Amino acid sequence: MAAALTFDEFAVAKQAGLIRFGYLLLRDHQLAQDLAQEGLARLHSNWPRIGVDGNPDAYVRKVMVNQLLSWRRRRGWSERPVADVGDGAGPDPTVRIGERAEMWAMIGELPMRQRAVIVLRFYEDLDDAAIAALLGCSSSTVATHANRALARLRSVATAAEPAFPGKS
Repeated sequence: MAAALTFDEFAVAKQAGLIRFGYLLLRDHQLAQDLAQEGLARLHSNWPRIGVDGNPDAYVRKVMVNQLLSWRRRRGWSERPVADVGDGAGPDPTVRIGERAEMWAMIGELPMRQRAVIVLRFYEDLDDAAIAALLGCSSSTVATHANRALARLRSVATAAEPAFPGKS
């Protein structure tokens, strides 16, 4: 039988996952951190009861969801003070969405292994050794796939740029 975790060990092991969970609920990193902190704080006060016999992971996630619903019931829960309101003019956010869609389309055209390496390296944030273990090849093969994929993405992106920036 494995030794029971202490609250500190549980918090260290689960904090990043709880913040990700909060981000998926809120789409705001700072509020996600606040939500995870609130969940862990409430779990801490109930740790003797829940940490030993219960399911602390499920408990803290339920606390986070309940806290989110409580925040939403409050008036103006999404209002945040800012130093300068500004005129509202800025870059068009739809341009970024289009660029992201173009990038995923280019990644989709890569050979399967190169695509897997790019996704595992940049989306899953794995190092070459971990990717090599997943793909069943050497680290140098992973590096080769990554270099070739990035070179191909650069060449396709460069070819797609207009000759005169700002004029199509």
